Amino acid sequence: MKKPNKNSKKELILEAAAALINEEGVEKMTLEAVAKKAGVSKGGLLYHFPGKQELIEGLVGSLTTGFTEKLNEQAEEEGDQAGKWGRAYVRATFGAEDENGLSPMLAALPAAMFTDPHLLDQVREQYEEWQKLIENDGVDPVKATILRLAVDGLWYAELFRLAPPDPELRRKVRDELMNWTQGVGGEQEEVMKQK
Repeated sequence: MKKPNKNSKKELILEAAAALINEEGVEKMTLEAVAKKAGVSKGGLLYHFPGKQELIEGLVGSLTTGFTEKLNEQAEEEGDQAGKWGRAYVRATFGAEDENGLSPMLAALPAAMFTDPHLLDQVREQYEEWQKLIENDGVDPVKATILRLAVDGLWYAELFRLAPPDPELRRKVRDELMNWTQGVGGEQEEVMKQK
């Protein structure tokens, strides 16, 4: 799926839909409400998304495409260092948020679950690819997987409002995860044990 331009009407509509879901819940996301929030006519919305199903598919596609692009950019900055995909996953996840600590596009997940759980197949496939990258990155695959699951756990705590940490604690968790990725490999662990 081609990612829309940042300032395109399509992008504005997706952002409005995500914000509406985050603020009021999936059940309140109507095409009329999204059009109003995006500042476009309903016809303008329908030009890009002929129905609610297509709008939610657009949200899911934007989430997976956007996150994959950020993940790849972050990993590319690391060169060939062991553990780069784990560190990239932490940075891409923590960097994909708004001022409240939550990525607006996370709204795609409950929207997909609520309207058509099969839409999550795209997300599942993408997660399998991310897991393979993290797992086969020259570090202990068990610890690398625990790292991914910890990051995902934070995402889901925020998404479903399950006692998410306050911003200061969240920052400390991010910093600790980044520190922890430096010692995920076997050689680095041996050095730490000897100290």
